[in-house]
Amino acid sequence: MLQSPAAARRGQSGGVPRLSSLLSSRFFGEGCHTPTADGAAPAATGTSVRGASERLRGSSRHAEPGAGSTAAPARAERRGGGTVAAARPESRTPGRCGRRGRSRARDAALRRRRGRRTGGGSLGAELLRCGRRSSGGGGSAPAGEGGGRLRRRVRATRGSGAAAEAAGGGEGGRRRKGAGSSAAWSARRCCCRHFPAGRSPTRELDPLPETLDSPLSLAGGVSTRLSVSARRAGGNFSHFSGEGFGPPRSGGSACGSLRGGRTLASDRGAARGARVRRPRREQRGGAGPAAAEMKLSRQFTVFGSAVFCVVIFSLYLMLDRGHFDHPKSPRREGTFPKVSLWILPVYQGQLSILQEKIDHLERLLAENNEIISNIRDSVINLSESVKDGQKNPEAVNFGPRSVSELFPSASVLLAVDSEDCLFASKSRSHSSGVQMLDVYDILPFDNPDGGVWKQGFDITYNENEWDSEPLQVFVVPHSHNDPGWLKTFDDYFRDQTQHILNNMVIKLQEDNRRKFIWSEISYFSKWWDGIDSQKKDAVKRLIKDGQFEIVTGGWVMPDEASSHYFALIDQLIEGHQWLEKNLGVKPKSGWAIDPFGHSPTMAYLLKRAGFSKMLIQRIHYSVKKHFATQKTLEFFWRQNWDLGSSTDILCHMMPFYSYDVPHTCGPDPKICCQFDFRRLPGGRISCPWRVPPEAIHAGNVQHRAWIILDQYRKKSKLFRTKVLLAPLGDDFRYTESSEWDQQYQNYQKLFDYMNSRPEWHVKAQFGTLSDYFEALLKESNLGEKSSNSLFPVLSGDFFTYADRDHHYWSGYFTSRPFYKRLDRVLESYIRAAEILYSLALVQSSKSEKMSVFPSVDNYKLLTEARRNLGLFQHHDAITGTAKDWVVVDYGTRLFHSIMNLKKVIIDSVHILILKDKSAYSYDTATPLLKMDDVQASQDSLPRKTVIKLTLQPRYLLIHNPTEQERFSVVSVNVNSPRVKLLSPLGKPVTVQISAVWDGATTVSHEAYQVSFVAHLPPLGIGVYQLLEDESSEAVLADYNIYVRNSRQEKPDRVFKIKEMQHAVDNIILENAYMKLWFSGMSGLLEKINSKEDGKNHQMKVEFAWYGTTSNRDKSGAYLFLPDGDAKPYIFTDPPTIRVAHGTIFSEVVCFFHHVTHTMRLYKVQGLEGQSLEVSNIVDIRGEYNRELAMRISSDINSQNRFYTDLNGYQIQPRLTMSKLPLQANIYPMTTMAYIQEVGIRLTLHSAQSLGVASLKNGQLEVIMDRRLMQDDNRGLGQGVQDNKITANVFRLLLERRHGTDVNEEKAPVSFPSLLSHMTSLFLNHPVIPMTTNADSGVPELISTFSPLMSSMPCDMHIVNLRTIQAKVDTKPSDEAALILHRKGFDCKFSNRDTGLLCSTTQGKIKVHKLFSKFRVESLTPTSLSLMNSPPDARNISEINMSSMEINTFRIRLR
Repeated sequence: MLQSPAAARRGQSGGVPRLSSLLSSRFFGEGCHTPTADGAAPAATGTSVRGASERLRGSSRHAEPGAGSTAAPARAERRGGGTVAAARPESRTPGRCGRRGRSRARDAALRRRRGRRTGGGSLGAELLRCGRRSSGGGGSAPAGEGGGRLRRRVRATRGSGAAAEAAGGGEGGRRRKGAGSSAAWSARRCCCRHFPAGRSPTRELDPLPETLDSPLSLAGGVSTRLSVSARRAGGNFSHFSGEGFGPPRSGGSACGSLRGGRTLASDRGAARGARVRRPRREQRGGAGPAAAEMKLSRQFTVFGSAVFCVVIFSLYLMLDRGHFDHPKSPRREGTFPKVSLWILPVYQGQLSILQEKIDHLERLLAENNEIISNIRDSVINLSESVKDGQKNPEAVNFGPRSVSELFPSASVLLAVDSEDCLFASKSRSHSSGVQMLDVYDILPFDNPDGGVWKQGFDITYNENEWDSEPLQVFVVPHSHNDPGWLKTFDDYFRDQTQHILNNMVIKLQEDNRRKFIWSEISYFSKWWDGIDSQKKDAVKRLIKDGQFEIVTGGWVMPDEASSHYFALIDQLIEGHQWLEKNLGVKPKSGWAIDPFGHSPTMAYLLKRAGFSKMLIQRIHYSVKKHFATQKTLEFFWRQNWDLGSSTDILCHMMPFYSYDVPHTCGPDPKICCQFDFRRLPGGRISCPWRVPPEAIHAGNVQHRAWIILDQYRKKSKLFRTKVLLAPLGDDFRYTESSEWDQQYQNYQKLFDYMNSRPEWHVKAQFGTLSDYFEALLKESNLGEKSSNSLFPVLSGDFFTYADRDHHYWSGYFTSRPFYKRLDRVLESYIRAAEILYSLALVQSSKSEKMSVFPSVDNYKLLTEARRNLGLFQHHDAITGTAKDWVVVDYGTRLFHSIMNLKKVIIDSVHILILKDKSAYSYDTATPLLKMDDVQASQDSLPRKTVIKLTLQPRYLLIHNPTEQERFSVVSVNVNSPRVKLLSPLGKPVTVQISAVWDGATTVSHEAYQVSFVAHLPPLGIGVYQLLEDESSEAVLADYNIYVRNSRQEKPDRVFKIKEMQHAVDNIILENAYMKLWFSGMSGLLEKINSKEDGKNHQMKVEFAWYGTTSNRDKSGAYLFLPDGDAKPYIFTDPPTIRVAHGTIFSEVVCFFHHVTHTMRLYKVQGLEGQSLEVSNIVDIRGEYNRELAMRISSDINSQNRFYTDLNGYQIQPRLTMSKLPLQANIYPMTTMAYIQEVGIRLTLHSAQSLGVASLKNGQLEVIMDRRLMQDDNRGLGQGVQDNKITANVFRLLLERRHGTDVNEEKAPVSFPSLLSHMTSLFLNHPVIPMTTNADSGVPELISTFSPLMSSMPCDMHIVNLRTIQAKVDTKPSDEAALILHRKGFDCKFSNRDTGLLCSTTQGKIKVHKLFSKFRVESLTPTSLSLMNSPPDARNISEINMSSMEINTFRIRLR
């Protein structure tokens, strides 16, 4: 039913309607729809005038997207007078433009009344008739859109798959000018007249009398149709008028593309496919208007075209001036394209009406500036993708839903290039030589006694084997220095490390045959800063002469299980940048002897940094034995997903138990220990085998040399060449001057004797790691093409590590989870601070006034934070395997850096968001902004500060640290429930007020939580305003509290709170995507209904306890040794359950004794509404030898397969094996783990690293905290008893898969979906809210800071934008490192509803299209850590990356 214009204009402002429905409904009328990705013409709508007007005003009228649909939903909800619900087109066949809501009798009556019968022909036939009429009635339409394009569209409606190119007109969607143009417009007019399916914009803008049956009333003249070209100048973008919005898609209805809006239906199932209801007054077949219009002379069309051109030009100028000369109309600063309006040919008698409509439209556009602004990012992305030659983009769109929802997105068509989908499918079918999954499959994992080499076998050899080619032995002295473990970093340095390095300088200079290698730059840089220039020169000489080598050269030797690839790269850059600046050294070889298991991610990062060789040590003893028997201990390590060999890196695996001297010279530790000359009698340490070393002298040299040569020969039998590596060192070795003499002098005597005996066929010497690899490469002729065959190719990872028996090191995947979470918080802050600082630095250089920006001070804070984050990546830090006081030292460093980074962020945002840059002033005492949370100490959880409201607005700034335009729910605490929130454009925003609780059931009235959907530009800042308002329309959350004994309390003065007893009935939460059932007794999740397919899925959440074994060896910081399967978490009394229902989110909170468990469902459209937020506050401080796990049990038939990520970079398939003990089936999860079957995938996203398993079919289980009372005999000397109250945050995502087969499940590689990638990104990089300090006078701020031209392509992630240090002092340079990662993703998921305003572009980005506020002066490719530049490095204008690639560029911005 129609309403008055006044009624139509009422309604709240809030979420932004999606682009396609906005433009199509606004300018074409409600009946014109964009075709779906699969070719179906979605349901059209006849909405009330109120609905149309509200959409024009950007109001928050939202409808829930429906299953199976890809159509753009109009923003509509049940409201007041008119009910607008959505139908769900599900058919994949092209449909008619109109609706079929009337009976045949009514159709016949209408046709008789109009004096003409309509043939029952196909849509294609009617379109052809339109084409002929519009082209003058001839057989073939003129060139251009009126002819060829129309017929091509007709072919598309008949099922042709080539419609994409046809709709593009052969020129990527660019409209040709010429004779066919007016004919094309006529054809389109004819099409929409034949299938009107709704009202014209004329009636929406200024409703005509209700007696009119048609959008084209002949009696009253002809109404005007409007259309839009949202095309950027020079960009090649599809027109709304002909192709729909976005790149052309196959199989779409030509007329359907003109239509947009909603169907009028009372229930979700009212319309199927193209068969949807039609408004009562709508015409079928369009007989009357068509006949009348055909009487119009072609002269009118020609004249109309002329008028059309004049009006276009006038309107363009008006809008241009209105858009850019409107100071009070805030907009995203300088980043949005002009939107030009084109008007269809008009008829002579209607010019005055047309003028009226233009004026009205201009006013509406001014009011809707925000919406038009939001178009910008997607237009650029999509137009670029069209220009760059996309052939068949799978344009995806939001589907209509029937439940009222918040729509926080102006929707666009998410275009995924078909080329971008090939990578995942090719990777699945591709396989390298040795797959670690296959190795695990064939190994028996038994542990027979191997003799002197307990975990191996007896090695024999023939003494004549080296007659033709001597054995080359490289003894490599080293000292493994943990940057914190049993002592803090500083204590180790003071007591041991500085002495090692001081002695190194002296002792290596005594004999030029001596060699030494060093790894950890954290220690080396601290030592370097304290030595004199004479020593520094000596070090540089030793490096130049090849006596001293830096290996790996990272800040630390990082853990490879719990560390995120952001931090791995960051510590590598920090080390390499320090080396380049201070030593001019470029490490060539990787050295990782102590991380507890090894990840291929680290191999990839080293390869990208320019390394070609690496060494690893801690690998499962059964795997080492297997590789030794196969002589595959040296191999090319290739990434699972690599389709070629570009990621190959030569890797040496040490064959024995440890990296200490007894386990490195050969298979017999009893003998090798006798050649560790630090253990000579009288020293502090001795050999546990009770046979001490002997000092070498002339009387024993022959015998001793022969004994160790025997070990060297046996060890060499495990390798394929006659070049042998024998490391010589251990933890913190060579501290004292005497040890240098003991080791070097005795070994030199052995070498001299061996080398003097030609019949022994051996050449032994001290060497560096590079000396060994160079000899190896020379021996194996690796320079020649055919040489690769000498070493096998291996793919996969080396988790979970076991060093003996069933002692699996899976405990450290979870140990000290509080600090694993704190690490991830610091990573998010450091990335945000790096990017904002880099931009602020450029901004500050633009004028003298801004030079007071504290660039040097803040750069020091950044550098300190980088180094503290790097230090924590050490393999005894993030692992949770250090002494209690060392953990406190690490935590204090992380905590201080978080506070310092908040200052860097605040200072940087200040200069970027200031409207009048000349008014910039810096006052360290009273900063302009402050963060909205505060953390009291290094071991406490952060808490929200309370923002004090007044009647005067207070700025609330929200920074989006991701490179994607984003709609995120933001929650802040204020001191009053009477709150009003204004958007960056000054419009009221829908908010939900929730209670802040003291405990489970008591409301605090000191603070109230305000939640709203923030719309933020990529890497940008949105400036909102908060104020107290007595007439606030904020919606309060309602609460149901389930308690054991409900008591009648006096009602709360603000919130509606209902107390009740536990019930067997389920608690139900619901949004547009899913419906959830929770137990009324425990409050835990039991079932999920996915609305996309309407299926129910069992999804049972529960908690469980693990104990530790009763054997002598028990669980500790490293080891997980459980006492069998987990025991259910038993609670004698049901927990208190608090259920909140709100407009933005609803949640269920369960209060157990050891865990407060929250499941929150966001009632918003797009990404955040599609997954379930899970958070646990865990407290097991009173427990004894127990570990708490959260288990999710589903009905997914996962067949013992599951998938975990490695370092947040790639996915590794896993197989739960019954032949292995329970603890061996636990794996590290850095950011996600999933299980799947052919049609569905369940992903658990994590905001912290933890141990994860899938011990039974359909299960995912994550260990959340562990409290252990004893040491596990790995050197730490204590248990884990310093537990904190720990917050674990997850997201649970259920996705439908399509087009998969059973064979895929066995592939060695897997990829997340785009939605999954984005969910992980948003979870790990939450928005950062800031408020202005109330006391200080606040200068005027711009409404939005938007540094990027648009969202980055969906699969492109900005890892960092990191300012590079100047070469001379500690100041920043004018260069930054831009690090990009192109993610691999699985296309076999629906991309339609991601809520993302991005596309994929085959890894191509135009450099000048990157930034909007800044100019890229130069962009030069370099190696990952900026250490090596390619020989052809030059300034580039286009970035071009392959899937999974991580690239670094040196960038200069102006």
